[in-house]
Amino acid sequence: MTEPMSQPQVITASREIDAPAATVFELVADPAQHASWDGNDNVVQLVRGGRVRATGEIFAMRTTKGNVRDNRVVAFEEGRLIAWRPGDDGGEPAGHEWRWEVEPLGEGRCRATHTYDWRELTDERRRARAESTTERNLSASLDKLAQRAEAAGGTPQA
Repeated sequence: MTEPMSQPQVITASREIDAPAATVFELVADPAQHASWDGNDNVVQLVRGGRVRATGEIFAMRTTKGNVRDNRVVAFEEGRLIAWRPGDDGGEPAGHEWRWEVEPLGEGRCRATHTYDWRELTDERRRARAESTTERNLSASLDKLAQRAEAAGGTPQA
């Protein structure tokens, strides 16, 4: 009997965007903007929290299934990096992480890298969704994010 192939537990996608890094980062750091560029069709709206400014902050999002997820910020560098770990409303993070890195490439351009890491996922209820998340999902978010940032004409979204 052959073991089934294991799913990659760290998925990454990257793309260049014709917008300043500050504009792109602002869209990612402001959870109220997430539904507008979510390529996973998972988030609907911000429930609690605001523009992220530091590690340790928590923002809550309502999902398309009606659940509320608390997202604990586990890494933050203004203008460059933000990562959060979701968990149930009022609960501890479930062990998976969404990470965004934004790298300036010169006048009005940047590279955004989106990573989903579920190596430490402890909630079996989320396993099927984690296994079904692919580079295509991450790329869809990057594409929508690029559209929003490029449409802003270089002005950071507030």
